[in-house]
Amino acid sequence: MSNKKQVAVILSGCGVYDGAEIHESVLTMLAIAKQGAEYTIFAPDVEQHHVINHVKGEQTEEKRNVLVEAARIARGNIKALSEYKAAQFDALVLPGGFGAAKNLSSVAFDGPNCKVEAETERAVKETHAAGKPIGALCIAPAVIAKILNEVTVTIGQDEGTAQAIEAMGGNHITTDHGEVIVDEANKLATTPCYMLDANILQIAEGADNVVKAVLEMA
Repeated sequence: MSNKKQVAVILSGCGVYDGAEIHESVLTMLAIAKQGAEYTIFAPDVEQHHVINHVKGEQTEEKRNVLVEAARIARGNIKALSEYKAAQFDALVLPGGFGAAKNLSSVAFDGPNCKVEAETERAVKETHAAGKPIGALCIAPAVIAKILNEVTVTIGQDEGTAQAIEAMGGNHITTDHGEVIVDEANKLATTPCYMLDANILQIAEGADNVVKAVLEMA
């Protein structure tokens, strides 16, 4: 094993409307590498909630698998989330995209009453229990709030999502581009990314900053 810090990244498919947000995913991986750490990519081996045609923005009749789709971003170098062991990593990071709210959880449909995918819940709880830091981008902090309840996070400025986080027992702080909220007690760092009307440079800044915060706590 390398002596570099090891970061696990959980993806939720491939594509903003039904999976992992690709810019956030790739720029998170780049941020980890730029800051001298190494990443391993995971995704749950489950069926996507649905498939969206990203040209038309319309749902299709297709069925796709979250792990198979996330493997596109990972260039095939990916593991089923069931293989994740917190003891083997220094930190865990979850990029956003609707997949976090549709595949890793049902927050897109059920708000504060959402359910969380079993392996995602296990991975987050195991990492938190081990006292290791967790980073989350975009909508993913809402999933963390559902799992861990009393945490301080940000998803930017969206009032509906912020209210859902508060209803889950979390504390939401309003932020702007690139800003990171660090919950020291829970070793949690979150940033809004595409929950704001952002461009790719702002996404890169958010990814860099959240990864830096996570690695400092690792």
